[in-house]
Amino acid sequence: MTSKTRVLVVDDSALMRSLLAEIINAAPDLQVAGTARNAQEAGTLIRALRPEVITLDVDMPGMDGIAFLEQLMRSDPMPVVMVSALTERDSEVALRALELGAIDYVSKPKLDPLANIHACANEICEKIRIARQARRPARPVAGAGQRLAGRSISLDVHLPARVLQERLVLIGASTGGTEALRALLTALPEKMPGILIVQHMPEMFTGSFARRLDGLCALTVKEADDGEPVKPGTVYIAPGHSHLLVRRAAGGFRCELSRESAVNRHRPSVDVLFHAGAREVGKHAVGVMLTGMGKDGAAGMLEMRKAGAWNICQDQESCVVWGMPREATLNGAANEIAPLCEIPARVINSLRGT
Repeated sequence: MTSKTRVLVVDDSALMRSLLAEIINAAPDLQVAGTARNAQEAGTLIRALRPEVITLDVDMPGMDGIAFLEQLMRSDPMPVVMVSALTERDSEVALRALELGAIDYVSKPKLDPLANIHACANEICEKIRIARQARRPARPVAGAGQRLAGRSISLDVHLPARVLQERLVLIGASTGGTEALRALLTALPEKMPGILIVQHMPEMFTGSFARRLDGLCALTVKEADDGEPVKPGTVYIAPGHSHLLVRRAAGGFRCELSRESAVNRHRPSVDVLFHAGAREVGKHAVGVMLTGMGKDGAAGMLEMRKAGAWNICQDQESCVVWGMPREATLNGAANEIAPLCEIPARVINSLRGT
């Protein structure tokens, strides 16, 4: 019999601790090992109970959840799912938590969270399961976890003007993808073909995410707008409310947004972007599949390969969750598999035709 995943719930609200415990204990494969109301109690229970996953609130008296997370990842890294009433204003907090090593986050309902928390039950349990399967966070090196400032150094390469105008890079990512995208995009030069990205992320986060990356990259990074031309040197992130597609237009390509139904339970969906890439860009596309749970994007990436695109999948060792890249590898969509640190150079080489 498979043992249940043992979870520590950390939240300053007694009612919320009770509700989360009820939700988690109702799942046949999960079990609450203990609950804590603040960082001090959490530290004591982690040492005593050795939980496999922690759910962590952000707003707590004394040491808040972000400060506790940073301390935890330095001393005793373990899978953490942030569970908090995050809004668009607080999205920077969620991105900071992911930067520090949290596996994922769940937003408590905005309106009457106590009455509606059960609507999040499936999401909470699913993300705890994902966190349990995720690659265990590593202890940060000196200086890691600090908020990055300035623009990162990128590859010193020069691509022909024809490549900048005719080629596109299409990227899909999910769990663990925010930091994988940061590592990839900050390594790319300013003069690149247009880059379109689907990262599974709530609607209120994508704008902050794009602004965060824009401050770090040589490239310009923005949320995609419906109908806007795709320009070289610009990264277009799918808004959390819409699918992102690419369409061929006079003299190049343009972005197209769609609010059609979710695909593979996601909107935006990587499959939607990749299928459009196969149709509209074909052999002029480079596809990249980064860390993420599930299979979204695998079918579309296979169509891209059949259309002549060159596809790169992140390898298992460097993924937080080797789900989406694994599915794309198993179905034959990948031309090559590489660790995250090598993907920027592989993208450049594929654009050069080498």
